[in-house]
Amino acid sequence: MRTISGWLGWYGVVATIGAYILVSFLILPPTSIWYQLLNLTGALGVTIETYYRKDYQPFWLNLIWAVIALVAIVSFVRTL
Repeated sequence: MRTISGWLGWYGVVATIGAYILVSFLILPPTSIWYQLLNLTGALGVTIETYYRKDYQPFWLNLIWAVIALVAIVSFVRTL
């Protein structure tokens, strides 16, 4: 049986790849809140899984990815 962290990790992979596909094929602009939310939640999902597994290189990569997405979201919200 998969653990919750395992499911979060898989969600993170799907969300991050999905976000990249949506922007690459011009379905969403990179300034879209949905794109940034997919990046944020996807990166956090992978961060949780890699921390649980003590796999620290992808942990830090995804934590930084999540921070970048969060800063973009905050910047977007402030312009509203």
